[in-house]
Amino acid sequence: MKVDAVLTSDLDKAGQEAAELEEMGYDGLKSIETAHDPFLPLLLAAQSTKKIDLTTGIAVAFARSPMTLANVGHDLNAAAKGRFSLGLGSQIRPHITKRYSMPWSSPAARMREMILAMRAIWACWHEGKPLEFLGKFYTHTLMTPFFTPTNTEYGPPKIYLAAVGPMMAEVAGEVADGLLVHGFTTQAYLENVTMPALERGFAKAGKTRADFEIAYPVFAVSGRDEAEIAAETTKMRQQIAFYGSTPAYKPVLDSIDMGELQPELNAMSKQGRWEAMGELIDDKVLHAISVEGDAREVARQIKSRYGHIADRTAASYTSMGQEEKLAFIEEMQAG
Repeated sequence: MKVDAVLTSDLDKAGQEAAELEEMGYDGLKSIETAHDPFLPLLLAAQSTKKIDLTTGIAVAFARSPMTLANVGHDLNAAAKGRFSLGLGSQIRPHITKRYSMPWSSPAARMREMILAMRAIWACWHEGKPLEFLGKFYTHTLMTPFFTPTNTEYGPPKIYLAAVGPMMAEVAGEVADGLLVHGFTTQAYLENVTMPALERGFAKAGKTRADFEIAYPVFAVSGRDEAEIAAETTKMRQQIAFYGSTPAYKPVLDSIDMGELQPELNAMSKQGRWEAMGELIDDKVLHAISVEGDAREVARQIKSRYGHIADRTAASYTSMGQEEKLAFIEEMQAG
């Protein structure tokens, strides 16, 4: 299984860190959109590395238009000589409408159309096809040579789509090249909800699982001694409680017969009782959503539980020093 790392958003350090992570043996780097732009660090990474995969994990799709995403995706893939993948996520309505001041409606249908619009734009640039995309949410009908990129040697990037619900997962299976699994999931949910939805998408597009890649950054608890593990376990319970408070994620808890937790967690979140929420996450929930152990044991558990589903994972949620990270990578990449 391939192993990814999260790249710093600090532009003074991103290039050097990318080179160091490539030297350590990581297969890919993900740049996350939180407080900073997700694309700029990857340009620096592209300039300082030679073989490692580069992905936004994620960029907020609905904060942008298909044309702006097509432009930055094309440019980063050209800069990375074909190593860049555009990882997209929908975010949720309040962020799109209140933070970005952008429209929100029918997220799965809108995402499907957005990706098809980007593919139409790239087909215009890379294959010379006329740009004539007429959709419900997006329309692109104007492209002149002045606005057409000429550095087309490496083609358009692959597209990876983040999905929790089955409708978005089906869209990913149909129109994307890969799935970015949310860390807040369970083996049961992946097997009984996510994978069947992907298969429905594959069937629509005439694709197979072999044409597709699944990346799953598994929540993990790790440490060098009991005190570290105890501290990380407390933080993990709180993190699981935070995600579990979101109504859209209730089906994940339902998959382990713990859906009744969600309304209680949601009510506590509105009261700002973040630490107390973690106390509701018992060992059953903790063990269903995260793996635990030293670096090699974490790797073994990930492969045992998810090796038949995921193609790539990440050590990003574990508390590991340099030595432990190297051990994790070695164990994950072993046959």
